[in-house]
Amino acid sequence: MRHPKVVILGAGSLFFGRQAIWQMVHSEHLRTGTLGLVDTDESRLKNMATLAQKVIENENVPLKLEASVERKDVLKDADFVVLSFADDTVKYRGIDCAIAEKYGIRMCSGDTIGPGGVFRTLREFPVILDCCKDIEAMCPDAWVINYINPTAANGVGLKRFVPQLKSFALCDGLHMPHVKNNYARRAGILGEKETLTPEQDAKFDLRIAGPNHFTWIVKAEYDGKDVVEKIAEALKADAAKETDGGDTGAKAIFNASIGYALYEAFGHIPTCVGHTKEYVRFWQGLGKTPEPIPPLSIWETDLRYKRHEDMWKQVADFNSGATPIGEYMSTFGPDHATDIIENMVANLGKPFYVNTNNNGAVSNLEDDDFLELLCDFTPEGPSPRPVGEAPVGLRGMWAQVLDTHELSAMAAVTGDRDLLRRALLVDPMVSSPADTEKIIEETLQAQRDALQEYWYK
Repeated sequence: MRHPKVVILGAGSLFFGRQAIWQMVHSEHLRTGTLGLVDTDESRLKNMATLAQKVIENENVPLKLEASVERKDVLKDADFVVLSFADDTVKYRGIDCAIAEKYGIRMCSGDTIGPGGVFRTLREFPVILDCCKDIEAMCPDAWVINYINPTAANGVGLKRFVPQLKSFALCDGLHMPHVKNNYARRAGILGEKETLTPEQDAKFDLRIAGPNHFTWIVKAEYDGKDVVEKIAEALKADAAKETDGGDTGAKAIFNASIGYALYEAFGHIPTCVGHTKEYVRFWQGLGKTPEPIPPLSIWETDLRYKRHEDMWKQVADFNSGATPIGEYMSTFGPDHATDIIENMVANLGKPFYVNTNNNGAVSNLEDDDFLELLCDFTPEGPSPRPVGEAPVGLRGMWAQVLDTHELSAMAAVTGDRDLLRRALLVDPMVSSPADTEKIIEETLQAQRDALQEYWYK
């Protein structure tokens, strides 16, 4: 694959599009290929395509650029198709969180588990399936990389409903090698700004597993010695300095304190606390005894709108020349998806965390359980590295989460209200059948413009 074609469906994604441009221009293995940008919002597409063209010209690389609001104009001959779209997700996540809060369910993110995760699956997965029809027709050998939350629910759905396509799913939380370096620092293996040498990397046996956003350290040893307690102590030290988070957002508040509390509860360290704290029934404000950690804060729609506004202004400043385009390559850096694509194209032999079928990596779970695992990559795709057993206590919670995701995908495809109700009742955050009915009715009515018509027949 000497001149790979990478197509991004949802090029206006501010959390992926800009970094993907950086990597496609930067990588010697990708910049001789083609970057295809697709977005149904013509204004956003134009802004991102303009940015990409300016960077290509400034860096004087032979990368070809294609852009269209119609994916069929761009998909032909694609080697990789990255799914990164979400239609007005800030608005609908705000609706999800507000309705859930009304019925006693506090969501700090609302895009993966709880009613927010279920309804986001209902919004996104049917569109993903429509894209897959065109992918199968125009580039059936392409790798489909899902970057849309809930990435596990959508990834499970892809494996179940379009198994003929090659696919895996991603989240940026366990981007290698950064995540391993971070835990090496917490374990005292590295100084604050140091990175693992190849020799140190080989000695550091770090094993992380679980459903996306609900991953935990299963094993951490350095040179044969357990360093989990050292990592936990670093987390505890951070917790002692923690405040209410200021304006950093609900996903960031009290994460060190909650992470350490979860370690004390389960004997394992969660690796994605900003989301994981939404998967457990604690800190929902339902206990009778006062807790040192307050109930979860609710995801802030206005704060996210402001972040998006600031990021689009950054794009506009590059395009207008207010910020010199020459500063682009020093402003951004590699992205998880394009890192993996580069690795597959050039067969670089780097491992990455991706969401894929377990295939025996976690020995006491089913092969088709869809987990976030460290995988070796070849041009033929990911192969999970062995993890060992899922810890008792976490294992059952992982299964519950995966069942919620699978039921959500099934409901999204069929429009079956019984499956939707079942997905919510299996969900770890939902506790009342009567409230579930209210959540379903109110959310369906509030999001009629974003959901499939079969929900209203």
